[in-house]
Amino acid sequence: MHLHKRISILALSGIALGACTKLDEKLGSTLVRSEAEKVIKVNSLLINAYNDMQLPFQDQSNFWALQEMPSDEAVAPTRGGDWDDNGAWRSLKLHTWTPEHGTIQNTFTNLLLLQFSATNVLNFQPSKQQAAEARFIRALSMFATLDGWGQVPYREPNENLLLAPKVKTAADAIAFIITELNAIIPDLPERSGTVKAWTANKDAARTLLMKCYLNKGAFLNRQNPTFDAADMQQVITLANEVIGSGRYSLANNYFDNLAYNNDVIGTENIFTQQNGPGLSTIRGGNAAFCHWAPTLHYHQMPSGWNGFATTGEFYDLFEATDTRRGMAYDGVTDVTGTRVGFLIGQQFNKDGVALKDRKGNNLAFTRDLKLQEAGTDLEIKGIRVVKYPPDMVTDGGHNSNNASNDWVFFRLADVMLMKAEAQLRTNAAGAGLLVVNQLRVKRGATPLAVLTLDNLLDERGRELYWEGWRRQDLIRFGKFLEPWDLKPNDDPRNLLFPIPVNDLAVNPNLKQNPGY
Repeated sequence: MHLHKRISILALSGIALGACTKLDEKLGSTLVRSEAEKVIKVNSLLINAYNDMQLPFQDQSNFWALQEMPSDEAVAPTRGGDWDDNGAWRSLKLHTWTPEHGTIQNTFTNLLLLQFSATNVLNFQPSKQQAAEARFIRALSMFATLDGWGQVPYREPNENLLLAPKVKTAADAIAFIITELNAIIPDLPERSGTVKAWTANKDAARTLLMKCYLNKGAFLNRQNPTFDAADMQQVITLANEVIGSGRYSLANNYFDNLAYNNDVIGTENIFTQQNGPGLSTIRGGNAAFCHWAPTLHYHQMPSGWNGFATTGEFYDLFEATDTRRGMAYDGVTDVTGTRVGFLIGQQFNKDGVALKDRKGNNLAFTRDLKLQEAGTDLEIKGIRVVKYPPDMVTDGGHNSNNASNDWVFFRLADVMLMKAEAQLRTNAAGAGLLVVNQLRVKRGATPLAVLTLDNLLDERGRELYWEGWRRQDLIRFGKFLEPWDLKPNDDPRNLLFPIPVNDLAVNPNLKQNPGY
């Protein structure tokens, strides 16, 4: 019951009683204050849950790293003494991680903290919508944990914190998440002009449900995924609800979905995390790590750390006309010289002057790349990726931690590609081809003649590169264990990450994954 309704009832009760003593008035005042404090507390706890999405999902060394670095999309080469980190980045690329790996430990911890923060909202009598939002955030954290580790520690609201959490198996976890999402959709708000993408909404729940149904067979059998026809029909039905709502459209400029003002111009965005300075009291992060800092060279603007890159093999998936491959972007290139998308070859400042690296070489990024680079040209090795256009407006464009680019979890193009995949997997390749080609034409790419699993996986790579889905996609398409540039043959154990040793020590209900 809302606060104003509670206050109204108390007021009417006072009139009916007729004779109120000072004690009655004091008691009524105390009750109203108590109700107000409860509302404030629930709002604060819900904001905290939204805030806690930031570290596991946005930080470049958490879930994003576990999705992208072990894939064919991203690499963090050691450059002389830079980016060594005791081999942590190399082990992600080579799939040689152990249960002691810091990124695996931190991500697991932060996802469980997010689940706890969301569940804690449910302990304080939230409204139906507040409860639905918290349960959505909890479902998202559980989905990511299931994706990475195949088992999910879980506590019920008000459960004894002194007891170790129970652990849901893959089958129990995916069934629970699906049931939860279906249950909360009626209580979530519709995405609209007043309900922004950073609020958990009905379409966000539908999109996460699509991912559950699409990946269910892979979560249950990673070496030999299956795709139940009824599950695929659920994906198609949910996609039609999102697409048919008329609330979203493919952006005329692909990179608008990720720009500093993407809350206004990102026409595809279904669910995001709000970012920008001073936002911790609303419902989002007070910082944004949008991945241009780890990528750009020290001498580019904005200045970066000269780290992350992609491979020539992945870059070659794009046609020259495909706008997703890269372009000049208004408000960035004209004031910095830095383009968005893939950066290869000579880099320039805003006046067209060729940039140099710190050793005096032309800053011309190359296709050539090793996991450990040495020599005088190590700073220019590797094609760079700038997926989120740097925010050159907020805070003068000098601090990526204060950037206003809202972090994108779900957007229309992903929904379309999931629908096409479900159609392809249920012998409706022709219908799926129409969906994929609608997207490709919008992006300036040549329409496909036929739709196959191989070219659909490539299309997901082209559309969603560096958005944190690639490892999941490669596993679902049966490609994760194959060799690719900088990664040799693989061990099936790597289809799951190991349970961190610290968590095994404190929770006897967890079991180490096979092979570790």
